[in-house]
Amino acid sequence: MTYCAAISVNEGLVFISDSRTNAGVDNISTYSKMNAYGVPGEKQFVICSAGNLATSQAVILQVERDIEDNAETSLYNIQRMSDVARYIGDLLVNEQRAREAKGAQFSASFLVGGEVLGARCRTFLVYPEGNFIASSQQTPFLQIGEIKYGKPILDRVISDKTGLDEAALCALLSMDATTRSNVTVGPPVELYVYEKGSLQPGRYVCFDEDNEFLRLLRRAWNDSISQAFQNMPKIPWSSE
Repeated sequence: MTYCAAISVNEGLVFISDSRTNAGVDNISTYSKMNAYGVPGEKQFVICSAGNLATSQAVILQVERDIEDNAETSLYNIQRMSDVARYIGDLLVNEQRAREAKGAQFSASFLVGGEVLGARCRTFLVYPEGNFIASSQQTPFLQIGEIKYGKPILDRVISDKTGLDEAALCALLSMDATTRSNVTVGPPVELYVYEKGSLQPGRYVCFDEDNEFLRLLRRAWNDSISQAFQNMPKIPWSSE
């Protein structure tokens, strides 16, 4: 399974993804689900994937092939983020149809975000059917994969006014909640922060399973939750 999230705030964008692709008692494998592309000063993009690995990898390979071949349509000659989402959706549908023609049905979904010079900085969720939705002021984050465990903290904390560093920290806590509750989601965890208007590669870090900061963050969060619980009002079992 997978968990990826894209957060859109006034200051920019935050992306997070796990790297686990298979989980079992004695069979755990990892594969990066985050890819970044860009032309400094002109455009920057991040793509995160969930679903069947072969399908998502085929789409990413086609994206890179189109860039290398200077294709008529590629990430580097598209002028709006909505058209980027449409391009990824078309590649996804074509790949799934090719597999279905051979009797296989393997679907995938994508988070696509970034900025093109002269256009809005935006994020989109691309569904297996090729259609997509955009983040908004009312919906500042998008998720794919195993979304239910990491959603509550995003709901409570994230708004368009949240700072980039705070949004990145919230993304990590959202990932921690997911990995704690679902063994099929796990590290390494990739985190990418893009500053709106910079049109330069963003800040990137990859946390492995033994990362000291993640352990510190997990302990601090657990302690904070326990303390908050102890401070909750008591149940009035009887009226006096």
